[in-house]
Amino acid sequence: MGTLFVVGTPIGNLEDLSQRVIRVLKQVDRIAAEDTRHTKKLLSHLGITGKPLECIESHQIAARVAGLVQRLQAGESIALVTDAGMPGVSDPGSQLVRGAREHGIKIESVPGPSAVTTAVAASGLVDGGFRFVGFLPRKGSARRDAFERIRQTPEAVVLFESPNRAQRTLQELAELTPEREVCVGRELTKLHEEFVWGSARQLAERAEWRGELTLVLGPHAPTHAEVSAEDLDAAIARGLDQGRSAKDLAQELAEHTGRPRREIYQRILQLAK
Repeated sequence: MGTLFVVGTPIGNLEDLSQRVIRVLKQVDRIAAEDTRHTKKLLSHLGITGKPLECIESHQIAARVAGLVQRLQAGESIALVTDAGMPGVSDPGSQLVRGAREHGIKIESVPGPSAVTTAVAASGLVDGGFRFVGFLPRKGSARRDAFERIRQTPEAVVLFESPNRAQRTLQELAELTPEREVCVGRELTKLHEEFVWGSARQLAERAEWRGELTLVLGPHAPTHAEVSAEDLDAAIARGLDQGRSAKDLAQELAEHTGRPRREIYQRILQLAK
């Protein structure tokens, strides 16, 4: 049998490539990548040519994984890479790792940079454990449930966000825990790397964010969300825009804020007119 190498690649700065990563990428028979176009650029930088590449970010991922497992069983060595960082963190790589494990194939981890640990280390907000939630659901009950879990988590929380959704996410965090400390790391390890600290409320006031973002939320004591009348009205308006029923919205906001459900329900009816 062959070996599946789980290989960490730079999250921005190519100087973070380790000698071990370079050696493995040169020696393996094949590379399984999240985006082959991105990986081709990395290989070109390293002077590696003619290396077979296979994309595992597709609608046919089950078939792709099965095919790669067969190659491993036949004795091929394969490197699994993602676009940036360690595979299996908010990308489809974990499916190939599970497939290899289930068939008794040797798995070797070749560590590299990670946006998670890079942001945690620079934030100064994490003294012990933390919870990593990856990218938040974009809408619906799944998103609401994700925010509620974040609110109830006393440990630090780390999440990824895209620049076009960052302000909305920070605004929603500010509604739940306005004074919670947050560090936003953007363009990590790149030329324009920046770390911005502040309360959730303060950072929600920034209208524009550029580059991929990693948010570190400091520890806090879960309580009812501290929501001003203005923030409550804004949350109601968003819920109504999403088509939420007055009953469900009142119940959810009452749980978040500790305010009487009847009071919130009456305010919803007023704003819905």
